[in-house]
Amino acid sequence: MDAKQIMKIFEDTAYVRVGGTEAELRAAQYLQSQCEKLGLSAQIEPFPVEMAKLHQAVLTVDGQEIPCKGYLCAGSGEVEAPLYYLRNTDDYSLSLCRGKIVMIDGYMGYWMYQDILENGAVGFITYDGDANYPDFDIDQRELRSFVSKGNKLLGVNINAKSAIALIRGGAQQAKIQLAQEEYTGESRNVILDMPGEIPEYIVLTAHYDSVSLSQGAYDNMSGSVGILGVAEYFAKHPHHYGLRFIWCGSEERGLLGSKAYCQAHEESLKNVVLNINLDMIGCIMGKFIACCTSEEALTHYVRYVAAQWGFGISVRQDVYSSDSTPFADKGVPALSFARIAPHNTATIHNSYDTIALMKGEQMVEDIAFITRFTEAMANARRCPVGREMPDNMKEKLDIYLTRKRDKK
Repeated sequence: MDAKQIMKIFEDTAYVRVGGTEAELRAAQYLQSQCEKLGLSAQIEPFPVEMAKLHQAVLTVDGQEIPCKGYLCAGSGEVEAPLYYLRNTDDYSLSLCRGKIVMIDGYMGYWMYQDILENGAVGFITYDGDANYPDFDIDQRELRSFVSKGNKLLGVNINAKSAIALIRGGAQQAKIQLAQEEYTGESRNVILDMPGEIPEYIVLTAHYDSVSLSQGAYDNMSGSVGILGVAEYFAKHPHHYGLRFIWCGSEERGLLGSKAYCQAHEESLKNVVLNINLDMIGCIMGKFIACCTSEEALTHYVRYVAAQWGFGISVRQDVYSSDSTPFADKGVPALSFARIAPHNTATIHNSYDTIALMKGEQMVEDIAFITRFTEAMANARRCPVGREMPDNMKEKLDIYLTRKRDKK
């Protein structure tokens, strides 16, 4: 693919693609058709996901209605209580949650939710956006089942400007009203197999869904185009190891596509020697990085070949918040490639993630490096990456996947 063809794909997919929606299915079918244009046959593999349709979401504070969006899958009902802004997470501050509707900074993660639940909160408010931006966007969030574990509190999300105004004004009493229909829906992975000379294979992944506000050009149609470019190359070139390309659905909803794939294909994972994941490449600004959830030796290898080939890169051993993580958790050595832009030049998970952030020529350059790296691995007589996940990565995976709390 050349720069012009790549930008055309961004134009064709310039719409919101939330996991489990018809728009996500439309994007899956589009990617499938792009494979067909290369003479390749990709399959759409569905998997179940929790869905909800909101009928009512109202936040009232001291008698004034505040613009909000209700948390999907957080149940239905009404709760009224004093409003408490949880500024700190020490034991004393958490103890003040009892009987309150609690407002927190940032996302409602697993441990935060368990903490406010344990300390008697009766509802919650989160906020997003930026006080310095002109928009009044509010993201549509959900209470993920692995976070609530069946213990649901009513919650809403508001814009940062509203949150500041509430605290500045000394807000006292809040009421949340939610009414929604919860059901099991369907998300999809798109899977393309390219058999090699041996039964072992390399898996390449990228998610194609977006969050509710975003066209997701950077995060992550860029990665989806990236593995499509790699597939285009190998459609015409031999490879010793088999290659499997997975365009993952519902990544933004908690890595659901890659988790579903690893669960459904757990037995075959023993034949996977490496996972190469792309999540945000080809943007106009920013540095290229590799994050290796594997033995440390892989970081040195990536650094060495990048220098040998004249490609700037920053490499680290860590867990990357993307579809590489479920594979690593099953013992498959994994690495993610990304081009990370400064926040003042490109942002994600908001309405500013559009084609305007992308550069076709940079995409071509990034794809060329990723393809060359993949070829080095796919045509190795023996994949040099160790299959044993080191203890420091196992601990980081335990923390990321909330099996263990980070003591820091």
